[in-house]
Amino acid sequence: MRMFYKTLRTAIHAMRRNVMRSILTTLGIIIGIAAVIAIMEIGQGSSSAIQARIASMGANTLMVFPGQAASGGISWGVGSVMSLTPLDAETIAKDCPDAAYVAPTVRGKGQVIYGNRNWVPMQTTGTTPEFMHIREWPVSEGDFFTDRDVRNSSKVCVIGQTLKRELFGDEAPVGKELRVQNVSFRVVGVLERKGANMMGMDQDDILLAPWTTVKYRLSGSGSSAAPSSSGSSSAASNAVNSLNGLYPSSSVKLYADISAIQAADTPMPVRFANVDQIIVATRSSSAIPSAMKEITQVLRERHRLKGDDPDDFQIRDMTEMTNTLTATTGMVTMLLLCVAMISLVVGGVGIMNIMLVSVTERTREIGLRMAVGARGMDILFQFLIESVLLCLVGGSLGILIGRGASMLVTKLAGWPVQASVTAIILAVSVSVVVGVVFGFYPAWKASRLDPIEALRYE
Repeated sequence: MRMFYKTLRTAIHAMRRNVMRSILTTLGIIIGIAAVIAIMEIGQGSSSAIQARIASMGANTLMVFPGQAASGGISWGVGSVMSLTPLDAETIAKDCPDAAYVAPTVRGKGQVIYGNRNWVPMQTTGTTPEFMHIREWPVSEGDFFTDRDVRNSSKVCVIGQTLKRELFGDEAPVGKELRVQNVSFRVVGVLERKGANMMGMDQDDILLAPWTTVKYRLSGSGSSAAPSSSGSSSAASNAVNSLNGLYPSSSVKLYADISAIQAADTPMPVRFANVDQIIVATRSSSAIPSAMKEITQVLRERHRLKGDDPDDFQIRDMTEMTNTLTATTGMVTMLLLCVAMISLVVGGVGIMNIMLVSVTERTREIGLRMAVGARGMDILFQFLIESVLLCLVGGSLGILIGRGASMLVTKLAGWPVQASVTAIILAVSVSVVVGVVFGFYPAWKASRLDPIEALRYE
């Protein structure tokens, strides 16, 4: 340890004898590390922005659908049986660590009327407030409905920009009343513009309401044994057009009541409120596989499925979007690595060049040290310490300059920047490696000098 301290002191003394040359020597490392830090911070900020943008399109979203029924070897497709409930969504949110947000959804359909204008939105969806977090879809006017509205089946809604344009024009829609299938809804918020999705469908042509309201008031299927809420929606509309629905005070019945014996012979199945779909936002795109396993385990336990029983639900992920995200971030990472390698190689060559000059200038000093008992290993170690010290000083200054440059870019250009402790640690480590690699040859050359020839050197 004492020997290391003496060698370090000698290296610092040698650097102080030629301050200007030491500064010029470290300039290549300073520029290289500063460029690496600035580019990595800007690159990581850009990658995070890209990831957030793709995530808002659903890259980290899982969709859970009900199972499918089969009869006589004929499958009726996904959603032909009821198997998902709001309690399933609550259990997933509570028992799945990789699920950040969970929202049940119920589909509806109907003409929306305001004054003398009408419009049939592409999507009429009943959901919960978590929907806006899953889709990363903030509200531009007003507020989103609350959990209390969901519990109370409140007749409130949030509309998209297309629905606002078609129904309200230049009017402010918040607080206004509109009608969907003769049910009045109060507009509490307007979503921000989102544009078309990857399939070209208008995402802004949407009406969102509490799922309980869509289920119980709009579709009229609070406890349904129908395949799904979308199917029960048409049944509800037929019920409204019946004599009993048009004239509630009338006692007209289209079908005779079944007897007690018939009711006992054909018991009704267990009735519960089902939902059409459960959407889940994972904590990150990399957590999708583990989240799918957690959701599968939770739903199988809740639905009391045995080991050999097939799942009565289906989980789908956005594989194509995830692959796009992975390819994009991988490309950015490779670009940063290439820039880092070029910058650091240039700086390393400068270190090697100056160290070779230093060995040539200090030939007599090396010969004198070896003449008084210094070994070749001591000379090698001394020049390696000098090289590493130059790189560390340059790396430290480069980190400060690179951090300041990235903050300046953020302030002037408004580009997203994300500070990275990993990048700083990597920069220091790379500085040491560059000092050892590019300083080894000059140090080895110095340790191989003949003391007699070195003392004769002029």
